[in-house]
Amino acid sequence: MSGGEDHQPDLDEIEAWFAAVAEGRVTRDAADRWAARWYTDDSLDWDEPSLWALRLLCGIDLRPGPNQPYLHDDAQVRRWHAELRRRRAE
Repeated sequence: MSGGEDHQPDLDEIEAWFAAVAEGRVTRDAADRWAARWYTDDSLDWDEPSLWALRLLCGIDLRPGPNQPYLHDDAQVRRWHAELRRRRAE
């Protein structure tokens, strides 16, 4: 997993970010910023699983208010990661 911005990430790299969030190796804020950089670049083409995953990573750090828990808890992040793996296998 890299934070570099010199290449369009592939599904392996996107999944690595999901895993890193689920395992607590990166902050949700870092994952959100990384995904938003790619998701908002209209010059890029994405396959369906990559776009689906980027949409989820964008906003993964949202809270309903200050000092509130995340809108999507850790269990939800793990379920999304599992769903991404399932989609990859199709």
